Amino acid sequence: MNTSRIKGNLMLLTAAFIWGTAFVAQSKGMDFIGPFTFNTVRNYVAFIVLIPIIFLFKAINPSSENYGGTKELIKGGICCGAMLFMASSFQQIGIKYTTVGKAGFITTLYVLIIPLIGLFMGKRIKFKIWLSLAGAVLGFYLLCMSNGFENIAKGDFYVLLSAFFDSFYIITVGYFSPKADGVKMSCIQFLVCAIISTFAMFILEDPEYTAIIKGLGPILYTAVLSSGVAYTMQMLGQRNTEPVIASLIMSLESVFSAVAGWVVLGQTMSFKEILGCIIVFIAVTSAQIPEKEKSVAIKSRKIQKAD
Repeated sequence: MNTSRIKGNLMLLTAAFIWGTAFVAQSKGMDFIGPFTFNTVRNYVAFIVLIPIIFLFKAINPSSENYGGTKELIKGGICCGAMLFMASSFQQIGIKYTTVGKAGFITTLYVLIIPLIGLFMGKRIKFKIWLSLAGAVLGFYLLCMSNGFENIAKGDFYVLLSAFFDSFYIITVGYFSPKADGVKMSCIQFLVCAIISTFAMFILEDPEYTAIIKGLGPILYTAVLSSGVAYTMQMLGQRNTEPVIASLIMSLESVFSAVAGWVVLGQTMSFKEILGCIIVFIAVTSAQIPEKEKSVAIKSRKIQKAD
């Protein structure tokens, strides 16, 4: 595994950790404001936070200014922003009507949805990845839905829709991230998502300034860390990681959310939930193991041709 891929995977892992802890903040925010109001303020703050980061990156690495083209940057920002709006809106609505545990499991179904979309696009998925996907889904079931599918809430269906748009979002990021500056594109996507959310907020909700102030804590947490930091890390991390592998790493957010609830909030985990964590860890790490046999076979062919 090369250095750039390791760095990319670590960025995605960090993003998954932040998203996992942000589930609680998203749920708390719904106590004060509606989902579109939450996402509007969240994305505007994330956009503002990233502006100085762009100049910081430019000062540290002046050559990054010439990375990618303006056309691809704007196009990528708009496409990613639109997908982000759909995914985050359905997730935020769903969290209001279902539990955080269920939402975590259903959201990570994008792990299966992405390769299924790839099949329709004519792509083949390695058998090893399919085994990892199966293991990941089993682990998430044990971790987040230890009581089975009892009492399915309507919010579950909203979160399921979010998982579909999450899949398209990850694929879109994977397409544009190698072609444009990741931090700038992340900044544009938040502005696009914020603008669309603003229209939805005024049409579907009745935002109040006092309510926004009350929910400012959860908003700032998700805006600065979950949006500003984590989504930017996803942009940069996905440059050197395949979408299916990236989805497996990022799906660890549900594991981190369960562990954070246990450590920070004192929420104990059952044997099934601990077993789920172990299965997910094995599934994700096994997907990262390079195929040595294949590389050895290729080298042997080159040696035979040289002889």
